[in-house]
Amino acid sequence: MEPRLDIYWIAGGIAGLLVLGGMVLLYRWYRQRRQRTALIAAIAGRGFEHRHNVLIPDGQGGNLHVDFLLLTVRGVVVIDLRDIAGNIFGGEQMTQWTVMHHARRYTFANPQTSLYDRIAAVRALADDIPVEGRVLFTRRGRFPKGLPKYTLLLESLAAEYPPADRQAMSTLLERWLPAWQRICAAAHPSPLDRPRPAV
Repeated sequence: MEPRLDIYWIAGGIAGLLVLGGMVLLYRWYRQRRQRTALIAAIAGRGFEHRHNVLIPDGQGGNLHVDFLLLTVRGVVVIDLRDIAGNIFGGEQMTQWTVMHHARRYTFANPQTSLYDRIAAVRALADDIPVEGRVLFTRRGRFPKGLPKYTLLLESLAAEYPPADRQAMSTLLERWLPAWQRICAAAHPSPLDRPRPAV
């Protein structure tokens, strides 16, 4: 009898550990999903309208992935979202930017180059609306030596693109809506799902 009871206790313990492990994984998934939803809302809320994770024709038969397109009081803003943890060192003239996170050091390609390509592609779709772009870093990244040109931290996004009353801006929006609609018509859903950590 006793050996059979031991087997039941072991099986029950294993089942309990499996349930606990499943609950931990489910909580992590839920937390990440909630954080991602909040991140998307924080960015999308800076514009009157937005598109998220789209492909834009590059004018050479291909497509460029765009994380966010925002219609704001300043025109269209192309957002290239980066989720990189650690201290980031980069500049406009540098081909590689460096990240130092804990004991790890690595580099990634200067994101401004691809941002310029995305801005040019959007401008080609509707040149009668101002188009600008920003490389936006989440709160996990820091720039101890200062932000490079066209780079923005998530906490500064609201100050850079403050909310505006749609009704007060209705005349401007009416003028820009045809161009915005042309951009949206050319945009297609992207299979990429960002932000993704660089490493």
